[in-house]
Order: sequence, then C-alpha cells, then structure tokens
Amino acid sequence: MKRSLVLTLGGLALAGCLISRATRRTCSFSKKVVLITGGSRGLGLVLARQLCAEGARVALLARDPDELARARDELVGRGGKVITISCDLLDRPQIESAVQEVVDHFGGLDVLINNAGIIEVGPIEHMQREDFERAMNLHFWAPYNLIMKAIPHLRRRGEGRIVNIASIGGKVAVPHLAPYCASKFALVGLSDALRTELARDNIHVTTVTPGMMRTGSHVNAKFKGDHRAEYTWFAISAALPLVSLKAERAAAKIISACRRGSPSLTIPLSTRAMVVGNALFPNVTGSAMKVANSFLPPPGDPEGDSLRSGWESRSERSMPRWLARFADRATAQNNERRGAAGGQ
Repeated sequence: MKRSLVLTLGGLALAGCLISRATRRTCSFSKKVVLITGGSRGLGLVLARQLCAEGARVALLARDPDELARARDELVGRGGKVITISCDLLDRPQIESAVQEVVDHFGGLDVLINNAGIIEVGPIEHMQREDFERAMNLHFWAPYNLIMKAIPHLRRRGEGRIVNIASIGGKVAVPHLAPYCASKFALVGLSDALRTELARDNIHVTTVTPGMMRTGSHVNAKFKGDHRAEYTWFAISAALPLVSLKAERAAAKIISACRRGSPSLTIPLSTRAMVVGNALFPNVTGSAMKVANSFLPPPGDPEGDSLRSGWESRSERSMPRWLARFADRATAQNNERRGAAGGQ
C-alpha cells in the first residue's frame, strides 16, 4: 500500500514538473518594477541588492524610516534605482496608498515580493489571542491586501510575478512557534490557491518555504516565556552554518525561482526532505516534534507573558563567542539594528 502511494505521488510530481516546465517562461529583471515588503533589512534587503544589480527598479516598503533611509543610501550608492515608502502593513489604507505611489513613481508594477514578517518564539502557555491576530494580520492579511491591489497593475503589463515568502513553519508545525506557524500555513494556502486562478492572466505566483536563514534577524525576533532560554535555542539554530542557509544564497534561489515563474521553492535540501517526510509520514513527523518540544524551555513565570526582542533577551552566554561573532556579522551587514520592526 505504501509503495503504491509513493509511486502514485512520484508520478503526479513528475507529471506536474513536466507540465510546469513546458508552460514556464523566464523573464529579465532589467528595468522591471519590483516591490519588496520588509525590504529595509534582512532577507528583503539582500533581495533588493541582487535585483538592483540586475537592473531592476526597486520599491522598498517597511515601517521604520531610519532603516529605509540606510537601505536606500546603500542601494543608491551601488547604482540602484530605488524608492522607499514608510508603510505600516497592518493598515490597509497605507498599503493601498503605497502600491499606488510605486505605480505613480515608476509607471507600473511587474513583481510583488511579500517578504515582511515577524517571528514570536515561546511556549503556547504564554501566547495570547493578540499574538495570533498580529501574526495573521502581517503574514496573511497584509499579503492578501497587497496582492489584491497589485493584480490590476500586473494585468496591465500583460504578465507579472508574485512571490510569497512563507516558511518551513507553513508546511510543518514547529513547537514554540504557534502564531508564526498558523499564519504561515494560511499564507501557503492563499499563495497556492491564487496561483491556479491567476495563471490565466499570465501572472505567476511562487510560494517560497525556506528553512532557517542567516539574515541576522534573530536579534529582532520576539520572545515570550523564559526569554533568554528561548532566544538562545532560536539564535543558535539561525546562526549555525550546517543548519541555516546563507541569506545571499537564499535570495539568489528565490530570484531564480521568480524569474522562471516556478510554482514553489523549498530550500535548503534538508527543509525539502522535512516537508516530503511530513507529507508521507505525518505521524512520524508529529512524534519527532513532540520529542523536540521536550528539549525546549518550559513555560516561565507570569513575566514570561511580556514580549521582548532578541536584543532584550540575549546575554553574553547566549551562544559560543565564535558563533556570536558569526551571527553578529550578518546582523550588521543586513541592517538589523536595535529597535528594528518587521521583516524576515
């Protein structure tokens, strides 16, 4: 029974791959207008660097004006054509105004990359309804509102690209990340559903589900429970070279998938194996996650209900010095300064 199921799934995957390759159309990003949310730092900034290098005209949306100014100065200094717009993605009117501003400035829109996000780490005992609502608003409703506003402009171009950057947490539920996983599962569902319906308009939707990436953003993640202990396990996971993917490599793969109009991208290989394993053997994966959770910090005292950033939760002993230097280098390189808000 299992063998026939595996063969059937393999056959469907092969057929889908062949159909996808036959209908796929690559594009050049030269002079294309690309809107990136959460583009002032982390993965969004790395994507902006690489797209500017290809001659794209890039619009960055983020909430912090100072972050945006630093990102703009860097990209313009590299010869990029960039505009930045301060926008709270939790505010629908601001989203609509920002998209229109991009179109008015550049004369159109070709690519939308929904990258903005925030990670809240901690046991479910400390998570409130507000934590889930905040995650859903940023990871689901903000991309939805941006996509709906962008579609008419993409249709006018005759083709377009939408990239929704979800997470392994949108395919496999990870302990101590309940609000994040719930909202990323929703984004994956939205992205996959829109792909089929927008294909007739020659708008290609790519769902990206990366594992841990070394963007330096762990210092701006949010923590509940035993803040220092939660920060420690998360920061180490995000910084280890063999566990996490280098931000520049991740960005290059995302841009390549967008160029080809690929339906989905799961990176790195270990994350792909985890997604496939969960699909084929969900009970095994579920049991493994229970074991993983037993090694994570237990709930803390009532003070653990407060939300603190990585900057506030770290200590000198959070990770080995060599690894801390390695992680801090990515933090400085990708504009992840203290007080940042939003972004991958």
